[in-house]
Amino acid sequence: MYLSAEEVTEFNVLVLGLLRVKKSDAHKVLSRKKLVDALEKCRELEGDVYSKAARLMRELSSAHAFASGNRRTAFIATKEFVQRNGVRFSIPDDPDYAKVMRGIREGKYQDAEIAEWIANGKIKQRER
Repeated sequence: MYLSAEEVTEFNVLVLGLLRVKKSDAHKVLSRKKLVDALEKCRELEGDVYSKAARLMRELSSAHAFASGNRRTAFIATKEFVQRNGVRFSIPDDPDYAKVMRGIREGKYQDAEIAEWIANGKIKQRER
């Protein structure tokens, strides 16, 4: 079961309301096309739920479809996608993983590494 652009947009509103990092954090869709394209790349990928979840996390993190909270939105959307599809989301709640999300956005992790992180909660943190 895939996420809709509307659901991901609602996740952005939610994370900015709950996890405001900067005073300037505000919900605004910068590009609905980038959002839809990111979701489509997940949908079109051949593979298991974890492979698709890794692609979803990468695409939503880097697409910059929203003015703020792209990585936080990607994390929450990926968690929802995984759980909705009946498999375990194993990434523990740890603020240090914000660095991993930044690394994903910057292309420092392969999809296989991200899928392993989602499935087993382990990933090697890369230095910037």
